[in-house]
Amino acid sequence: MTVRIIHVGLGGWGGNWARTAIPQVTEVEVVGLVDPVPATLDAVREDLDLPESAAFASLTEALAGVEADAVVITAPAVTHVPLALEALEAGKHVLVEKPFANSTDEALTAVRRAEELGLVLQVSQNYRWYPAPRAVKDLLAAKELGELSAISIDFRQWDNDQPVETYPHYRFPHPMINDMAIHHFDLLRMITGLEAVRVYARASYPSYSKYQDEAVTSMIIELEDGLVVSYRGSWLSRAPRTAWAGEWSIQGEDGEIWFTSRDGSPSEIAGDRVTLRADQDAEAEAVDLPTLEHTDRQGGLQAFARSVEGGPAPETSGRDNLRSLALMEAAGRSAASGRPEDVVLPE
Repeated sequence: MTVRIIHVGLGGWGGNWARTAIPQVTEVEVVGLVDPVPATLDAVREDLDLPESAAFASLTEALAGVEADAVVITAPAVTHVPLALEALEAGKHVLVEKPFANSTDEALTAVRRAEELGLVLQVSQNYRWYPAPRAVKDLLAAKELGELSAISIDFRQWDNDQPVETYPHYRFPHPMINDMAIHHFDLLRMITGLEAVRVYARASYPSYSKYQDEAVTSMIIELEDGLVVSYRGSWLSRAPRTAWAGEWSIQGEDGEIWFTSRDGSPSEIAGDRVTLRADQDAEAEAVDLPTLEHTDRQGGLQAFARSVEGGPAPETSGRDNLRSLALMEAAGRSAASGRPEDVVLPE
């Protein structure tokens, strides 16, 4: 069967979803489009060759106007939970872009309601759907490195050249922690199978930054087994840029795993690399990577459709994503307070 979806939020990244991600997944069919800006709505509708009857100014209108099984939400983050709750109350499954919400308490309201109604609620943590982190997860599960001693993560990009007046990323709430590091937090949980218990974050604010909130952050993250992770992220780096998933060094008693993923090239998986070395003097050896049917957002969307049709629960369910969100929230608190903060799940 094909899962019929209403797609809400078509500007910017949402428009990219509509034109490049969703059409690649044959398990779904778009039956409704929602955006409050008429020009944006019409442009996407025309590009997808959908009738005017499939276009709506609000989710409320779309739910009343078309028969659908699920709602995909790529609208601004502040609208994620209100839109998700509206869709759930209408009996629709929900796939929502990250960050799920700006607080775990808000996200929990949607998680609980989805569970009460028996509906799928999934967060799009698209960096999981690449071959490199999948391979690393399997290597660590097989104890390839023995006992782990340290993990370091580096993310470097320069994104400071656009006009302040017209570039919305500069106004995104906490663009380093909430918009970018959330991906790396979620990958960290996935590949290690461990949860974070404490984080110490320090943000810096160079005078030349055009961002309203932090664009440079360093963190120390403590995992539940005592393993310490060092993280450095910057939107203002003039050093060689990393891939979007960053550069990872995972060290243990029997060697080091290094990996990078999602470099943004036309064939993105070509940038996925994993190497393994036995010791400091050994040559790093390339690790064979798995072949995935779909990568990136498409992989998550396919998993969502299969969950809706009765398949396995999504690994990035709303319930699971609360733990990634809680780490993000603790990092934000630490950056503001200047002291280590515990990672706390809502009751």
